[in-house]
Amino acid sequence: MSARIRMVLFVNLLSLLFSTAILHSNQSTLPLRSFKISENVTYDCIDIYKQPGLEHPFLKTHKIQLKSSISRHELKMQTGKNETSDKRKIVCPNGTVPILRNTKEYVTNSQVFAEEHFHPLSADSPGTHIAGVRSSIGPFRGVQAWFSANALNVGKDQVSYGQIYIGSGSGNQVNYISAGWIINPGLYGDQRVWAFGFWKGKDGKGCYNTACSGFVQVSKVIPIVRPIDLKPGVPGWFRYFIHQDINTGNWWMTQLMQNIPDEDIGYWPKELFNLLENGANMVGVGGVVQASHSGSSPPMGNGNFPNGGRLDSGLFSNIEVLNSNYEQRKMNSFPVENLLDSEKCYGLRIGKLTFH
Repeated sequence: MSARIRMVLFVNLLSLLFSTAILHSNQSTLPLRSFKISENVTYDCIDIYKQPGLEHPFLKTHKIQLKSSISRHELKMQTGKNETSDKRKIVCPNGTVPILRNTKEYVTNSQVFAEEHFHPLSADSPGTHIAGVRSSIGPFRGVQAWFSANALNVGKDQVSYGQIYIGSGSGNQVNYISAGWIINPGLYGDQRVWAFGFWKGKDGKGCYNTACSGFVQVSKVIPIVRPIDLKPGVPGWFRYFIHQDINTGNWWMTQLMQNIPDEDIGYWPKELFNLLENGANMVGVGGVVQASHSGSSPPMGNGNFPNGGRLDSGLFSNIEVLNSNYEQRKMNSFPVENLLDSEKCYGLRIGKLTFH
């Protein structure tokens, strides 16, 4: 293991594994507008009712939910600058949503990552290392947190990411949803930080973003997958909220904002799952890396062990959950399990921070 990685977790939750993928737009649907963010990164504004996510066989009779019915209070934290949501490069016309234009290679690779490098209830994927916390005293209706992302030197055959997640398992079956940031040069073709979402449902298959059907994009300004340009040594901040809608049972992905209204990015319909109808058995947060075939592991968090101040390493903070009654609680009010499988290369420090 050639790399040191460190993850500081202030509060409580879980961390798991996996790698990444990208999206494809429905080539049979003519976009009303397109946005080219950078070379090989283009978003098409597709009619919300004709988006590729609705092509999943489980969603033949699904009716789109346009807004989450969950009310939530804003998390307070002064990060100072570099909010990942400040720079909006995409504003699709009303009635359309941004879908990343993909290649067949991206779609194929996303399926390979989901099948070969994703074991959501344990760290038994060869070369995968984790640093995080989780609680398995459910049911939970949601999880939210502040967490930092940093530019890292990650090899083409390596992966490093941070995430919040929920999940349930029964026998060999697993239902799982996660959201966060990831650096995966082998898939995205660059070393940038990418925002992502992932799900694994009742058919036993998993999918990243909109690389295959299932996720329903609702926001016209924030796509589920997008590149985040960060300068070395300057963290970017994510504030995500995964939660089950109290009326429909769908599982929403929301980006929490500081000075403007929260943005519901989209949701995974309840029809995709068979173990999440009454909430999730576990929730968690943390960092994960996938080593190269040679055994070399990439950095995690910001590449520093959590031996200094609160912002000297990768950080998860203000971690909160929704209990079975949709009541918002601090994560440390539940029993928490620490996850750290490689102390020589990575670190974990648990503390309690209050931000105002």
